[in-house]
Amino acid sequence: MPLAGIRVLEMGHTVMGPSCSMVLADLGADVIKVEPLEGDRTRANVGFGSAIFPVFNRNKRSLSIDLKSEAGCAAMHKVLATADALVENFAPGTMDRLGLGYEALAKAHPRLIFCSLKGFLSGPYEKRAALDEIVQFMGGLAYMTGPRGMPLRAGSSVVDIMGGLFGALGIVAALRERERTGCGQLIESALFESTAFMVAQHMGQEALTGVAPPPMPEKASSWAVYDPFETADGKTVFVGITSDNHWRSFCADFGVEELLADPALKTNPLRTRQRDKIMPVVTAKFSAETLESLCARLERLKIPFGPLAKPGDLFEDRHLNVGGRMLDILLPTGKRAKLPGIPLDMGGRKPRVRRQPPVMGADTRTVLAEAGYTAAQIDDLVARRVVISADTAAPQKHRA
Repeated sequence: MPLAGIRVLEMGHTVMGPSCSMVLADLGADVIKVEPLEGDRTRANVGFGSAIFPVFNRNKRSLSIDLKSEAGCAAMHKVLATADALVENFAPGTMDRLGLGYEALAKAHPRLIFCSLKGFLSGPYEKRAALDEIVQFMGGLAYMTGPRGMPLRAGSSVVDIMGGLFGALGIVAALRERERTGCGQLIESALFESTAFMVAQHMGQEALTGVAPPPMPEKASSWAVYDPFETADGKTVFVGITSDNHWRSFCADFGVEELLADPALKTNPLRTRQRDKIMPVVTAKFSAETLESLCARLERLKIPFGPLAKPGDLFEDRHLNVGGRMLDILLPTGKRAKLPGIPLDMGGRKPRVRRQPPVMGADTRTVLAEAGYTAAQIDDLVARRVVISADTAAPQKHRA
């Protein structure tokens, strides 16, 4: 894989840090997840966050270590000497308090790329704590997602993942730059700025038109037909008739050729002003079809469409299950699930599961041995609880 031979240490939790390093791991990097003695706190999550650990921690090894102890900090420095990059998404100031901030590590390990994932980049807000939903409210995304007066977070941890992706992109760029300079650098990505990046299209619209855009449920459509429709069997499908070719195909195949002769409907901009005339016709035609027949027809006509699905429907999606794009992941309960890999094919190579989400401390002994510790020295660290190794830890119970 492209990043084979690159080693990344991840001091991350929840979604932002783990998603950043998981992308790198899926692309072949050796990612070592550095966990406290009690383990990544998301291992014990319930409810909405119950699957965060298994979803975002595949293809990683686990080193469980007490970084507040002198021996643990010394061991961490030895491991850092073997690494190309470090990813962290702790609260501001935490890494400095551990003696592992960027300034300290840049002196001790000048080739190290330090990726700091935070709520905010430098500025008035930089010391604030932040969460995905908080910055969705601050950055206008919640306003644009829900109906007016009812701001609503997006239905996924989109900002955490976006911020993590920008961090991964920064690391890859820094690795390329290090080939020329021989030096590492500080990479920073943040939740608030990621949110602003995602709503830039709405900011641009307001700058261009002088009118603040309404929330998406009330948006003024840029296309004549860009809406959900109910089918004869009570299913929902979203259809976009967004080009003149789509319009001609629809009119000819659904038997409404007379609309093609109407000069007021000749182009998409004209049709957007005639939605009151068009939508009853389109709705009637689509509502007479079953979901299966309508989808087949729209696919033949090359008109964009998408049936409404729930997340659970994707497990058996016939497209996602082609060519190994769904990865077999071991869950904490011992069950297995097919979950989507990162959406990349590179030269015919698809990311695969090389390692299941690790048991806490599963690789402590191996990682320390690779850093130069002898077996006796590792035994001593384990005995003093400077580190935890899965072979000597108390059994980890599966979550109910």
